[in-house]
Amino acid sequence: MTAPLEVLVVGAGPTGLALAVQLGSYGTTFRVVDSSLDRARESRALAIQPRTLEALAGFGVADELVTRGNPAMQLRMHLPQRVVQMPLFDIGLTDTAYPFLLFLSQAETESVLAEYLAAQDVVVERGTELVRLEREGAAVICRLRRGDGAEEIVEARYAVGCDGAHSTVRTQAGIGFEGYAYPQTFLLADLEVDGLERGAVHTYMTGSGMLFFFPLGSPATWRMLAMRPPGVPDAEVRLGLLQKITDEYISDRLVLRDPVWMTDFRLHNRGAALPQSRLRSTGGTPIRSGPCFLAGDAAHIHSPAGAQGMNTGIQDALNLGWKLALVCRGRAPEGLLETYEIERAPVGRSVLRFTDRAFTIGTSRNPLIRLARTRLAPRLAPLALRAAGPRGRVFRTVSELGIHYRRSPASTAGSRPPREGPRAGDRLPDFPRGLQARSSGPGWHLLLSGPSALWPDERFASVLRGRDDLISVHRLGGESPWPDAAQGLVRPDGYLGYVARGAHLEGLRAYIERWLPVQQC
Repeated sequence: MTAPLEVLVVGAGPTGLALAVQLGSYGTTFRVVDSSLDRARESRALAIQPRTLEALAGFGVADELVTRGNPAMQLRMHLPQRVVQMPLFDIGLTDTAYPFLLFLSQAETESVLAEYLAAQDVVVERGTELVRLEREGAAVICRLRRGDGAEEIVEARYAVGCDGAHSTVRTQAGIGFEGYAYPQTFLLADLEVDGLERGAVHTYMTGSGMLFFFPLGSPATWRMLAMRPPGVPDAEVRLGLLQKITDEYISDRLVLRDPVWMTDFRLHNRGAALPQSRLRSTGGTPIRSGPCFLAGDAAHIHSPAGAQGMNTGIQDALNLGWKLALVCRGRAPEGLLETYEIERAPVGRSVLRFTDRAFTIGTSRNPLIRLARTRLAPRLAPLALRAAGPRGRVFRTVSELGIHYRRSPASTAGSRPPREGPRAGDRLPDFPRGLQARSSGPGWHLLLSGPSALWPDERFASVLRGRDDLISVHRLGGESPWPDAAQGLVRPDGYLGYVARGAHLEGLRAYIERWLPVQQC
């Protein structure tokens, strides 16, 4: 048996790689294994939401992702008699440095994260399969098998399943995976398309279903997504079939050519589940069993509606990573790990509901729904979205900037919460611009707004004693997200753990002592 690890990460897709990035930033001892011999070369997931870019910015990879990607801002809805132009994001995103949906293939996203890890001397152990996982006391004993058949026993304090829909970690931990498969078959291709305006998302709404073209850029200019028409038998996906479907769905003359990748697939809506006798306060969506955690597709899979899947997985990982790291270092109590399920399980359930509803509306053959999809929605949606309030709420939901943890035990408001501005549990906005960059990266960040005379160094000596390496202090003056003198403690994942108005430190002291107790010698 090799030397014990703190964390074994199983799965090296975007979720597992993001978790490794964060664990490595804290000096955690971990390994990343994946049964696949190589990373994804196909595009699969194709879009990165603003919140995901914010969450990755502190590690210096967001700019590289933006450089490689295509920030699309417009949607073209092609109707029988006209084309409706709609903005993807144009309101409600003034407090982020990334006010756009970034189209970038999963292969490129994985490449950027893998290159970052390689620069930190982190080796992703590909061709290494988790065969068995057993709990032994407070640890997990894992049997790994390499491609040459050699086996190894690894002891880890925690194991995280980032290993997808067929997760071995989930199965071995005794967590079910409940839900259903949709009856439709979908066709996917990365290719070139002549006759299509670049720089926008194109959707064709028909009685048979919907046809999408997304501006991918690499490995091809376009990603095509279509539902296999009824009566067309399952067979190998060929360019001729894709061209035939395109010609039947739309009146525009588009020429498909030079496919890089073509496939068909079925979609599922499933989430982690426990037997009725073991359901928890999270509402029956368990993503933890003792020292075993689930993240990304291992915890929830759903349709690609709204481009939520990969983004939700990466944010799962970045919520969990710093908590594991601090607990392993003895800098946070074990109870901090309980907040992972409390915070992220509701997000997973919400995504399952949202994508299911959107998918059903987009694919149903019910005559009333088809009428609403092809005739009513295209005409009413632009009118409804002209109102700034509804449009802003829609954009913030899809962009994932609206995710919050206000009900988490790790989110506490002081006795005098600010009258305006972000609350405890909210994401820290990038307002004033550059605030997120100042308070990103490993560790916690204490933001102090108001006159500098309120915040002399000596006032914090006792509150921060023994935690100087974990908490950085930033005096914002009047350039603050709060209009009054206030104090906000930003967690390592960019969410506010504590917020209070005024200069009294009793609430801040209590919060820090609960979640960041001083190490005992």
